[in-house]
Amino acid sequence: MDLRHLKYFVAVADERSFTNAAVRLHISQSPLSRQIQQLEEEVGLPLFQRDSRPLNLTEAGRFFYERAVSLLTQADQALSTTRRIAQLEQRLVVGFVASTMYDPLPKIVRWFQSACPDIELALQDMSTVEQIDALKAGRIDVGFGRIRLEDPVIRRLVLRNERLVVAVPMGHTLSVTSAPVGIADVAKHPLLVYPRSPRPSYADQVLSLFHDHGTQPAYIHEVQEIQTALGLVSAGMGLCIVPESVQRLRADEVIYRPLRDADAISPIIMSTRLHDQSAGVCALQDLVQRAYLQAPTSSVGTEA
Repeated sequence: MDLRHLKYFVAVADERSFTNAAVRLHISQSPLSRQIQQLEEEVGLPLFQRDSRPLNLTEAGRFFYERAVSLLTQADQALSTTRRIAQLEQRLVVGFVASTMYDPLPKIVRWFQSACPDIELALQDMSTVEQIDALKAGRIDVGFGRIRLEDPVIRRLVLRNERLVVAVPMGHTLSVTSAPVGIADVAKHPLLVYPRSPRPSYADQVLSLFHDHGTQPAYIHEVQEIQTALGLVSAGMGLCIVPESVQRLRADEVIYRPLRDADAISPIIMSTRLHDQSAGVCALQDLVQRAYLQAPTSSVGTEA
């Protein structure tokens, strides 16, 4: 059995017709039928109900179809990733969630451009979930996110457990004191969370914090971007829990208050492919270590 057999089988299953599948594959119907027969002989079971119109899969065929699609997807990812790694000396693509741009990441980018002028560095704003998919597909080489997502082919490194703060509109009852605010206090007011999708995301991280404290916000409004959330805070539409580095984004009419709860933290996690030791990735990792070791609250080097 080879990938060609799987490709032909999936095409026939998708089209539910040998004739249409042959057109899709740009081959004649006779060799396609022979390939499917050879596959069925190797499997030892019929995969199609040939007396049905349109063509239907047998129960064994349906089971085999799911595995065939998965194997073809993995093969495509392996091919694209291999091609991507071969190009790393010329280009390095970094995915990041927006809130990490207020931490040392901009400084790391400047250092990398100075240290590795022959490698083009590209940045893409994407969620942590999107970063993991993009790493596996070879579309990016490094990701900076906040969600702990398990994947056997991804290496994750916690760079920092960042304290969370609450953004409140100027004039709000929680803005009149500089004292730390509790999660229970925040829960009494409407809450803005981001991003709306894809999930799981930082929004779920914030909502789980309320759940862990046995409470929930009075009202939840989901938005897509952190800038939108802070704009709505400024308009008096609610509160928003953000990483403390976001305080550097001085939104009009917004005041930041620290959260007193010890578990009000959000990790910054660097993700790479498990065995990627390419020059560009290694150079960036060294600079990340340097940048985060300079920070007093760093926990760089902890496997996520």
